[in-house]
Amino acid sequence: MTDIPTRSIDKELVAKRFSYSRSTYDREASVQRQVAEKMMRLLTDALLSAGIPRPQLPTHFRHIVELGCGTGSYSRILLNTLQPETLLLNDLCRDMEECVGELCTTRTTRVSFLPGDAEALDFPAETDLITSCSTLQWFNDPGAFLTRCHQVLMADGLLAFSTFGTTNMHEIRQLTGHGLEYLSIEELQALLSPGFDVLHAEEEVVTLSFPTPQAVLKHLKQTGVTGTEKKKWGRRGGAGRGRGGGAAGRRGGRARAGGGGG
Repeated sequence: MTDIPTRSIDKELVAKRFSYSRSTYDREASVQRQVAEKMMRLLTDALLSAGIPRPQLPTHFRHIVELGCGTGSYSRILLNTLQPETLLLNDLCRDMEECVGELCTTRTTRVSFLPGDAEALDFPAETDLITSCSTLQWFNDPGAFLTRCHQVLMADGLLAFSTFGTTNMHEIRQLTGHGLEYLSIEELQALLSPGFDVLHAEEEVVTLSFPTPQAVLKHLKQTGVTGTEKKKWGRRGGAGRGRGGGAAGRRGGRARAGGGGG
């Protein structure tokens, strides 16, 4: 496994910021919504390429775990498209349960919510699909987490995730000197390679434009992604969403991985 240094992210602060933004997140998180929609397209394409007939797609994944479910935009896509027997939703922020509560009452799929740090929780063995959109960048030790995913996946299970890449919000980093440490797509593939066969990996740049620096900061606050900053920013700011990457893999002694970026 490649030598990626661990980080020290204040998870309590991250949860607090996302809790504060949960009423505005869906309106502001356009990039994250695009990523979720593309992730499902990539998952569908991977299954079709593996010879799974389209009518059987809704029954292929019986047990799914989603990490960092947030307000549930990707959760709803998973539920409606894949129709698993069980869907376990996890989020660091306990308050997100109120955003996905109605999903837990569905009669066709047993949906449950498990709050807490995904890096520290135990997930069900024999899971068919572990998936996550725009979450891995908040992990302190992504490599150790991917190893744990390999351990709980079924022999032919799939790991599919997206995360933001090295140029994400680079203007703000240049201006303030602060921000998350993002992994390159090469580093992600190196972390996956000991246990997963990479089915798909790509990067994509999505650019958001803002009329003023203040509009940038408002957007970040209303999507909760200011979780690394304990101080308040002034009136100067930067702009933009940057490059994103992802991968996914299937397990079978090894696991194969494939995924998409946002």
